[in-house]
Amino acid sequence: MIEIALDVLGVVCLYLSVEYCLRNQTAESLDDASLIPFADDPQVARRVELATGKTVRAVAPEEVKPGWGNLEV
Repeated sequence: MIEIALDVLGVVCLYLSVEYCLRNQTAESLDDASLIPFADDPQVARRVELATGKTVRAVAPEEVKPGWGNLEV
C-alpha cells in the first residue's frame, strides 16, 4: 500500500513541477520553441512551413570566415 501512495505522490510531484516550470509560457512561445530545431536549415524550415502552416523564423547559416575552412587534423 505504501508503494502505491509513493507512486501517486511521485506522479503528483512531477505534474506540479512541470506546471511550475511552464507557468509563464504562452501558447505562442511554446509553438516557437517547438520549431527551433528547424531554424538553422532554411530548406528544412521551408518544408516544415509547408507541412504545418506555421512560420519558422529561419536563420541563415554563418558564412565561412576566410582562413577558417575545413581543416584536416
